[in-house]
Amino acid sequence: MLPVIVVHGGAGTVPSERSEKSKAGVCSAARSGFAMLQRGGSSMDAVVEAVTKLENNPNFNAGCGSVLTISGNVEMDAIVMDGKTLASGAVSAVRNIANPVQLARLVMDKTSHNCLTAHGANEFARAMGVPEVPQESLITEYSRMRWRMNLAPDANPVECQMGKMGTVGAVAVDSEGNVACATSTGGILNKMEGRVGDTPCIGCGGFADNKVGAVSTTGHGEAIMKVTLARLILFHMEQGLSAEAASDLSLNYMKSRVHGLAGVVTVDPLGQWAARFSSLQMVWAAAQKETLHYGLYAGEHFTESIEEP
Repeated sequence: MLPVIVVHGGAGTVPSERSEKSKAGVCSAARSGFAMLQRGGSSMDAVVEAVTKLENNPNFNAGCGSVLTISGNVEMDAIVMDGKTLASGAVSAVRNIANPVQLARLVMDKTSHNCLTAHGANEFARAMGVPEVPQESLITEYSRMRWRMNLAPDANPVECQMGKMGTVGAVAVDSEGNVACATSTGGILNKMEGRVGDTPCIGCGGFADNKVGAVSTTGHGEAIMKVTLARLILFHMEQGLSAEAASDLSLNYMKSRVHGLAGVVTVDPLGQWAARFSSLQMVWAAAQKETLHYGLYAGEHFTESIEEP
């Protein structure tokens, strides 16, 4: 069953005019991450590769394409976690960084901390030689249009967020059975300056443990944090449930307990995987053996050759 990578491009409702680009984006990211695994790369290498590709794609709410704060700025969060050692790195509220997921990995690899935030994270990036980019290079016309719409007094940014595009993430198992996760986001529409959601929080935006599996989440961050969704799924897997059953049980609990919608990609150390969501849609793709799997709606599952079309 090994290796395998599963990626998501956000839970919610993808506008029809963006659905094909979103599906193409996650399929391309899954192929890139899987190619890394096939070359003998680690699961961590693979998830960072896949998420970097999604951060560079303006069709997703991460990196270039991130949503804007109430003041019209970009503040991004990201996390990585290594299931072999439980090492983790995260950044929150970072600005002027093209690939927050790569900075999160540097936090894991080069510091004794788990998370750096805002100004401190940007200072660390400079110390590591990570180039800063102009904020304008991260802002798309689509993001600016949605920001303007949600400045209206009667706007509901949280509801609107679930109606467009979301957080990106990936989980993987490499040929040695090591699992890893990575998640990256621009946050929620028109958020307060300094707002940090679930993404950079261990057990919420992601979790990886070789003894159980790995999860990356997407959805309404405040609700995900209340139930520590990623860790909740792995708890149920520890009790013997499959990746799919544990994901469904946890998503249903979150919906009934805190009225939140979300989506997840999940793997276990043997390469069994799931892409599940309680929202109307979640664009996802998985690569395993010679096959690429992908979908957008609940129950939708397409397959094609892993080779580039």
